[in-house]
Amino acid sequence: MDALIMEDMSILKQLKANLESCILGKAAEVELLLTAALAGGHVLLEDVPGTGKTVLIKALARSVQGQFRRIQCNPDLLPTDITGVAIYHPKQETFLFRPGPVMTHILLADEINRATTKTQSALLEAMEEHHVTVDGDCHPLPTPFLLLATQNPIDFEGTYVLPEAQLDRFMLKFSLGYPDHETEKKMLYAQAGGHPVERLEPVADVSRIADMQRRVRDVHVDEAVADYVVTVTRKTREHSSVFLGASPRATIALLQAAKALAYLRERDYVIPDDIKYLAPFVLGHRMILHSEARIEGLTIDSVFHTIFQQVRVPVRLEK
Repeated sequence: MDALIMEDMSILKQLKANLESCILGKAAEVELLLTAALAGGHVLLEDVPGTGKTVLIKALARSVQGQFRRIQCNPDLLPTDITGVAIYHPKQETFLFRPGPVMTHILLADEINRATTKTQSALLEAMEEHHVTVDGDCHPLPTPFLLLATQNPIDFEGTYVLPEAQLDRFMLKFSLGYPDHETEKKMLYAQAGGHPVERLEPVADVSRIADMQRRVRDVHVDEAVADYVVTVTRKTREHSSVFLGASPRATIALLQAAKALAYLRERDYVIPDDIKYLAPFVLGHRMILHSEARIEGLTIDSVFHTIFQQVRVPVRLEK
């Protein structure tokens, strides 16, 4: 392992320690967030209020010294409130672009399902192409760009269901959940002297994260593992209980996430366990079960359990 990668590993350990000091007892979820950041993917956090979704995202932005913007979504939010708008300047006799909050490194779209579908769609171009188009002019986003959106799974009044096309742009979807008894008690003492986020010290800058993203792309993927990824994704489309399976975009996202997870775990190659671990988080929100299957109590997790029993795991890998 060369010196540059060893330095990356040291930074990533410090970054994990920073995030885990703000969100106690959520090491797995912190790892998933960092996986998305290294893979250059976007994250949808679906959870009840007060579980620390916003705190986690703020902690990440503070730790990497990135530009951070927050959008509080509501039905009155317009697409131009996100992308920006071209305003006529009479002295210069031209239109000047006033950038919106999307022009940042880390964008938090809080309660994204409270925004109208038209406003939600304004994020699609940014998520996929990493630029926005305003009045015919293309404006590139900063690098890296990471969108983290939150939504409340139980509050349906005044909310709009995210369209499948937008869900497909999120690399990962996961929840934080409630802490256990001991962890919740530790939270009381941890915040006695102020919120831990305010005491965080940066451990890197966004340019270093961008460098790590480039190194993640070089993580080795054996042909047998690539076949395994494709087979798992295709099985989601062939399962009798699944109405809509994962897309080819999901196949690419799963492999990108697996490369990032391998790098985060100090490996320069992907193993099948990376795929098995990440598949529910990468593919699950892209799948729709038949109504009959839901009535019978079938879940996405049980579908993956069946799929992994059916798909042979490659056992001989060469780097």
